[in-house]
Amino acid sequence: MNVINCTISSRILKLSLAGLLVLTLLGACGFKLRGQIASLPFETLYVSAPPGHTIGSDLRRAIDTTTTTKIVDSAQEAEAVLQVINANNERRILSLSGGGRVREFELIFRITTRLVDNKGIEILPENQITLLRILPFLDAQILAKEAEEKMLYKDMQADAVQQIIWRLSTVKKQI
Repeated sequence: MNVINCTISSRILKLSLAGLLVLTLLGACGFKLRGQIASLPFETLYVSAPPGHTIGSDLRRAIDTTTTTKIVDSAQEAEAVLQVINANNERRILSLSGGGRVREFELIFRITTRLVDNKGIEILPENQITLLRILPFLDAQILAKEAEEKMLYKDMQADAVQQIIWRLSTVKKQI
């Protein structure tokens, strides 16, 4: 009985040490979990986005929760202004069946942004992010595919928001 307990304890100790080694190596290489606080080079930011599109509110919410930068209500109060010049969804036919029916769509989300300071001087020039997803399509599943398409666009928009925040974090503060 003691031999079995000793073997089990030895295995647990080895697994614990292996887990600790993996965590140490991940920390040493600079690995960070997604969603940790990012550091932007300005204290306050105003987000200007096209009306009627959810990208503005998504950007405000993400910057407010994942960075130390404060979102303000007017461009005059802000150190920098993130301008969303346009954001649009596109859908192209990717493939057809032998009978001429659509089999796949290519979904495209494009967003163009620019960063200026509170005096209107450009910090980051116009920058476009384009994201693509493929949507297999069957006529018998029209309602399900419409819901899937909306979900894919929402996912692409969330990816674009994360890319924008990452790009903002690389900006060097101008004195």
